[in-house]
Formats: sequence, structure tokens, C-alpha cells
Amino acid sequence: MPKTTDKLIEMNGLRFHYRDWRSTKPDAEDLVLLHGYTGHARSWDWFAERMSDSYRVLALDQRGHGETQWAQPSEYGSLKMVEDLKTFVAAHGLESFNLLGLSMGGIVSIHYAGSCPAELKKLVIVDIGPKISTSGTSRIQTSVQQSDVFENVDEAYERSRAANTVPPDEHLRHRVENNMMMLADGRYTYRYDRALRDTSVDRPRPSEEEGWQAVQNILAPTLLVRGELSDILSVDVANRMVREMHDCRLETVAGSGHSVPLDKPEGFLAAVQSFL
Repeated sequence: MPKTTDKLIEMNGLRFHYRDWRSTKPDAEDLVLLHGYTGHARSWDWFAERMSDSYRVLALDQRGHGETQWAQPSEYGSLKMVEDLKTFVAAHGLESFNLLGLSMGGIVSIHYAGSCPAELKKLVIVDIGPKISTSGTSRIQTSVQQSDVFENVDEAYERSRAANTVPPDEHLRHRVENNMMMLADGRYTYRYDRALRDTSVDRPRPSEEEGWQAVQNILAPTLLVRGELSDILSVDVANRMVREMHDCRLETVAGSGHSVPLDKPEGFLAAVQSFL
């Protein structure tokens, strides 16, 4: 039997896909992983395999991403994703589990943890906070306005490599290859809802003030991971998060930009393992 199983679950009117990494350790704790905007559950494969020595790892494709069903364009706000996470936790009967969220997944994690769920044991927030640097926002908006159709997967990979020279080749290629789907004409596009790229759609999302309130409400011991070169999470915002949370420590991964698990997988793994 393979250690990893791809599974489907119906939640909140949508069909969700997730990967279940069964641990080799008896009575292992659960670790839930949430990817970032335009990401997918398969982007955690390398990390999840190594963590599964000690944890049962559940990597969820969030709504509209990866192999999870697409929603209405207005239904992609982060608070909808918080509700998805709550349903996922309840459906699996998770108790004393650990939660790790990157970027968009980190926002979801902040607002989930800010509701003080008793079942949450430890929290890892990766390169995101209530306030996002404008330089990073501009970079992301520019990126998603580029053409999303490619002649082949290699062309998509070259686009990603040109945009980010830091990640190891095998990690970047794995992320790109598992984020593509074929169109009827034989060309390729991204495996996420194009509506996510439309910045004109109004999606309810928490305000910055609500974000800081959620941060202050978090009771679970927390690790905040920041990429040294991040253009999303500033040093000032990261330090404020540490000050305002009940129990938070900051780890900076040298040489990494915003996509810490992709840019510096070994450094990211070491930081998370030492905390959990």
C-alpha cells in the first residue's frame, strides 16, 4: 500500500481534493498544510514526505485550486476558506492537531487560529501577516495578468524560472508540472480557476484591523517563518506579530523570497521541524 493517498471529500457544496500522508509513527499527531494563492496540495510533496516520519500529514487543495472543484467567482474570499478548514477539521475529527499555512493559506490559518479552536495544538504561519507590502502586491498582480496558456509544460516552467531564479530546479519543476492541465486544443493552462486571476471581482475578505485582532486572539504556540528577501511580509510587520501574539517566535530563512518552502526547502524544513 502506498504511504500517500489522494482523497476526495464533499464540503460546503464543493468537492475537495487532498493528500493523506500516513505516518510511520504509531499514534502520530496530525499536521494540516494549506498552500498559497494559485498553489496546490502537490507543492507540499517533498516537505510532507519528510514530515510523515513523525506526523500524519493532510495537504488540502483549497477551493478553486489544484484538483478541488471551482466555486462561484465571488466565493473565493479567505473567510470562505476558513469555513472550509473548519469543516475539514470536523469531518476528520482532528484533535490536538498542528496547522501550517503559506501566504493565502497563512491568512486562512491566522483567522482560523484567531477563533481560538481548542483542537489546535501548534501553528506555523509562512510569510504573511495582516498587512502586506505594496511591492509584493504589485508583483503578484502583474504576474497574474500575464498569458496563462502555454504550448507545453516546458514553456510554463521557463516562465516560472524567469520569475524566480532561487528555487532548486527539481522543486520548481515539480510545482509547475503539477499545476498544469491540458486544454482541448492540446495546449496547457494552470490548474486553478481563472476567476482567481480577476482582480475586479469583489470577494469579502477581512480588513487589516480584523487581521490584527485575529493575531492578538491566537493562543496556540506559533512559529512565524519569513523569507529573508520577502516582498510580502516586512520585518516591521513580522516583529509586530511577535509582540502582539501570546506565544510566537520568528524564524528568518536566509536567501529566500516569499515562497519559502519552494525557494529554500531544506532551510524551511529545519525551521519547522525544530518548532514542531
